[in-house]
Amino acid sequence: MAAIYDNPDFFKAYSQMDRSKKGLAGAGEWHELKTVLPDFTGKRVLDLGCGYGWHCRYAADHGAKSVLGIDTSAKMLAKASELTDDKRITYRQLDVQAIDQLPEQFEVILSSLAIHYIADYAELVGKISDKLPIGGQFVMSVEHPIFTAQGNEEWVTDEQGHNLYWPVDRYFDESKQETDFLGHRIKKYHRTLTTYLNTLLDNHLRLDRVIEPTPTAEIVKTIPGMADELRRPMMLIVATTKTA
Repeated sequence: MAAIYDNPDFFKAYSQMDRSKKGLAGAGEWHELKTVLPDFTGKRVLDLGCGYGWHCRYAADHGAKSVLGIDTSAKMLAKASELTDDKRITYRQLDVQAIDQLPEQFEVILSSLAIHYIADYAELVGKISDKLPIGGQFVMSVEHPIFTAQGNEEWVTDEQGHNLYWPVDRYFDESKQETDFLGHRIKKYHRTLTTYLNTLLDNHLRLDRVIEPTPTAEIVKTIPGMADELRRPMMLIVATTKTA
């Protein structure tokens, strides 16, 4: 994914998104994601696919001992560094599948909307589990399997452009897909809910919380089109604890 995020046109378009301009407050899932984040006090934190570093700074602001944010995109990391003024936070250009190269363990590992870009989910989860001590916590958000199943990630509309329904097709096909995002073709991987959850369990990660976030009543009231986000889940949040 580094290539697309380092594409100047794509990066410019991404920088205009609410979650880029407003940070966590601009992320529609944040009000629910923050409820499952652990106590960061005195802990070493790893953020996989850290992007602008919003979650890294949140962890540091809430008492983390150290925070390492990794991303494959040089432009993302440059922006994260520009926004960060905290010596406890370090950014490093590294593929998330290479975390086994890191010498240390982390009490908390986070990943926000990055894992659906990874080809080998099982291998990554195994490496995440290895990097956690017993009692360590892993929290991830991904695009929901219902959102990704059909591939195009677009509503079916009527002739006037009104949203009729969200298509779900080829649900059990977990091969690579391409979809349009910010005017570019993006490669990602659809996975079933069974795959997402059982892979965590198979790697000694106990499920603590599973959330399909929905917009708040205030968001629905104030942002046009957000009522449609109550018609199908867009994201999946999972919080886990290492047990063995």
